[in-house]
Order: sequence, then structure tokens, then C-alpha cells
Amino acid sequence: MDWSWLPKYLPQFGYGLIITFGLVVATMIFGLLLAIPIGLVQVTGPKWLSRIARGYCTLMRGTPLLVQLYILYYGLGTFLAGYPELRQSFMWPILREGIYYVLLAFILNEAGYAGEILRGAFLSVSKGELEAARAFGMSPWKVLHRIWLPRALRNALPALGGETILTLKATPLVTLVAVVDFYGVADRVRQETYIIYPPLLFVMAAYLIMTFIIARGVAKLESLVPNRR
Repeated sequence: MDWSWLPKYLPQFGYGLIITFGLVVATMIFGLLLAIPIGLVQVTGPKWLSRIARGYCTLMRGTPLLVQLYILYYGLGTFLAGYPELRQSFMWPILREGIYYVLLAFILNEAGYAGEILRGAFLSVSKGELEAARAFGMSPWKVLHRIWLPRALRNALPALGGETILTLKATPLVTLVAVVDFYGVADRVRQETYIIYPPLLFVMAAYLIMTFIIARGVAKLESLVPNRR
């Protein structure tokens, strides 16, 4: 196999790795922040808000991420481009960049999946623990942030680790909206050199290593936070 292309494109792979890693980290952080209230409200109510949250999770989990990405990039992006005042504003350099629509699509999608995971995690926390905390005079906020949320996150950790890996494996989709991530560099190598298999094997090996690191990291985190019952 011809690997002569690697030294030339290695810096680009480094930049693409930053894009991929940054996308995964931002997706999991902001997606989880959105997922916490989405999961919690399905358990605590009110009923009408719970139905909205459940409908949101169904929409995000029931439609392909690629379709959501296209709707935001081509739909919302084209809609915003139709306003001359926006094109002349300081926000336009941000609004015209595909990476921000990619981030929004990934975060909203992850919030739907993680919201359903956290709904189950909140329900898995023993009611006896919560009742004991209330009996000690804790306010609802203290019960949530001292007992209920930490226990739920601990219970959801394996599933959230799996979601992180799935998010990583979904990142090649961003090349379809002109964002060059790690996989996008391999696609560029193919277009410029007509070499196909070595770049793909290189990308497969890199993603396998990243997946292993995430899996080991989650396992280590689980061991540091014992599940007391």
C-alpha cells in the first residue's frame, strides 16, 4: 500500500482531530446540560411540560441525525441568509459557518437521547433515599443537587459513555455540510491523490483508538464513583 501521502497530510489530520474532538466534547457537555431538565421534567411534571419533553425526545430519536443536520444547515442557514440586515451584521461571520449549525444539530440530537437516558436514571434512584433526605428537612433544590442528580448521573454513566462513542462515530457526517473533520481529511486525500484504502484504514485505526480511550475513561470514572446501595 502507498503511504507516501501521510507526511504531507499529517498536519491536516491533526487539525481535523481537533475539530472532531471539540465537536464530541461540546456535544456531550451542552447536550447533557439540556438533557438534565428534559429528563427531570418527564419524572416530576407538570404533565403538559412532561409531554412536550417526551415529544422532543421522540422527535430527536425518531429522525436521522443527517436529516436534522440538513434542516439546520440548508433550512435555517438559507432562511437567515435571506435577511440583508443579518448579512451586514457582526453575527454573519458566525452564521455563515457550517460548524455552528453542526454543533447545534449534534447538541439538540444528543439532548433528546440523553434526556431519555436521564429520565430512566432519575426513576432508578431509590425513593427511600429521596424521602429520607426530605425527612431531614432538605429543600427540593438540595435534594436534587446533593442526592437525586448525582445518583442519577452515576446510574446513567455507562449509557452516557455509549452515547459519547456513538457521537464520535457520527462526526463524519459533518463533511456533508463542508466541515472538514478527521474523516474529512481522508476524503480530501482521496480526491487529491486518488488513493482510497490507506487513508480509510488510517481513519479506522484512529477512531478505534479514540473509542478505546473513551471506553477506558468511562470505566475508570465508574470505578472512582462507587454505586452505593
